This record gives sequence, structure tokens and C-alpha cells, in this order.
Amino acid sequence: MAISQHILRQRAQAPGAPLRRSFRDAIAVGAQTAFLCHSHYDRALAIGFRNYAAAQGWDVYIDWLDEEMPERPTVATATRIQEQIVSRSLFLYLATRNSSESKWCPWEIGYANGAKSRKAIMIIPTTDSFQTHGNEYLGLYQRIDLAKGGGLACFDAGNQQGYLLR
Repeated sequence: MAISQHILRQRAQAPGAPLRRSFRDAIAVGAQTAFLCHSHYDRALAIGFRNYAAAQGWDVYIDWLDEEMPERPTVATATRIQEQIVSRSLFLYLATRNSSESKWCPWEIGYANGAKSRKAIMIIPTTDSFQTHGNEYLGLYQRIDLAKGGGLACFDAGNQQGYLLR
């Protein structure tokens, strides 16, 4: 199973849940926090997923929305990304053709693999008109998909039975 990229693009256009003003606000109210690893070519997909997660009360970090991120990639960029991966409770990998070809995404998931527990890393497989992306990681990590009744569901590696994420 995978989330249709078409659905994520639609969700990016729809009004999302109000976003928290800061990471501290999210922590103060006990919200789930996540770092979203994705290709910058997939901005609409990232916003669409963030809107789904925000509707569940999540705070999702997207690097290009971070005002403290340097304009051009530098050592400071890598350091800031490492800090954000560690500070968030979950690491989410938005799997697309672009993320698999990215220079940053494989580095980010590799860093997360060393910095977080396996249960804190989740793959968001997507499907486009041609194929499903993210299969190479599904044997290692949990995956996120859309729940039948709405919202987001998590599935353990290799398992078809999942649970609703809140």
C-alpha cells in the first residue's frame, strides 16, 4: 500500500489544520513531532502530507520552511538538519522517485538510523502513475498510509494490520 501522490497534491491545495506557532508550542500541548525527509522537488507532496498530519494534531518540520536554515547548503545546513532530526520524536521519509535520487535524503535517513530507534523511523511510500516508491525500506521500518476511515495509520514492517496514528 502507498499514498497516491495525486491525493497529496490535492491535500496541499486544501485548507489545512492550523499550524502551531513553534516547536515549543507543539511540545507544550503534547503533540507528536516529526522531521519530514523529502526531496525539494516534491514540495507540494510535503505540504499535502503535512496537512494530513496537522489535522491529526502533529507538528511536522519541513526544512525549507525553517527561517533559521541557510539559503544555500553549507555545514550549518547539515548541522541544523541533524539537530532537527534528533529533536523531533519521529523521522518520516517521504518516498518518491525524487527522494531516491536526492543527495540529501539518503544521508538524512542514514543519520536518523544511527540517531533514533527503529520504531521512530517511518516510511511514507507513495505511488505515481508508474510505480510505488519506498519499497526498498519497507522491510526495515514501519510505514505510514492513509487510514480507511480517514487520518493516518502506521503499519509495522511486513505487516498488513496497522493502527491509527494520533
